Amino acid sequence: MSVQYQEIGKRLRAFRLGSGLSADDIAKRLGISRTAVYRFEKGEVVKIETLTGLAELLNVSLATLLGAESEYISSAVTYFERLRQLEAEATQIIVLASPISLLLASDEFQEALETLLKESVPEGTSHRDRALADIDRIIEILRERRENYALRRPAVVNLLSAHDIVRLLRSGFVGQPFIPPEDLDLRRERARHEVEHFINLIESEPIGIQVGLVIGTLPHTSFQIFRNGDRKTLSISPFRLGEQPNIRLGVAMITNTDEAISLHERIIEQMWSEALKGREAADYLRGLIEAIDRENGRLPAKQA
Repeated sequence: MSVQYQEIGKRLRAFRLGSGLSADDIAKRLGISRTAVYRFEKGEVVKIETLTGLAELLNVSLATLLGAESEYISSAVTYFERLRQLEAEATQIIVLASPISLLLASDEFQEALETLLKESVPEGTSHRDRALADIDRIIEILRERRENYALRRPAVVNLLSAHDIVRLLRSGFVGQPFIPPEDLDLRRERARHEVEHFINLIESEPIGIQVGLVIGTLPHTSFQIFRNGDRKTLSISPFRLGEQPNIRLGVAMITNTDEAISLHERIIEQMWSEALKGREAADYLRGLIEAIDRENGRLPAKQA
């Protein structure tokens, strides 16, 4: 297997960001220059001894940095940075993310994310300052991902879950269990607007975007398949944006193994064949909004 220093550099950057260490921190601990750290991250040749030291410092296996095995990622910062890198080269992205896809979400969703993520970190949690600092990094990475998507416009296939949409409409965009009633109404309104955004997206049928609505239950972990020519990469993640987000706990995986990708492609094919699309999907989502509006008293209950 040839050593791909460009790919090693990408992983180095992602795991460094997730570690919370700056290039200066890395340089001081390894006795190298900060410039050298940045050069490594840009894909310059790095000695195996230095790479071993970097792996130990970043608490990641040497095989993972080399791309010799699947990547296991416990940091949401690292994971979202790796997604940014994969999206920057992909020509097609297949997304199964709950409750909605970041790339196709509205600008208002992006603007609300910081508040949503920060309130998901309990006041008394250990290392709260570090968690909040991680959120700042995540927000920056997510913004870059959306900007890159807007510039490149790779094809996107997005599967939504009707069950997840119902839960989103009922709870609203909330990051903690207890939200004041007056604020909860606003959160539900934002969720309603986001679902309406996807209805408009489905009906407008923009080139390069396909959205399917699955009525049955979806897998509890999200996954994405990135295609770039013959190269395919699969990411599987417990991290979650939207209502009741999770960016603190879990282990994500990124892999190029044929078996894992093939199995997930079969799942996608099955769900896509059963999913509602176009006008049928849009009408179903409108029906969900109407049903939840009646639950919340926005509309009168239907007469028996």
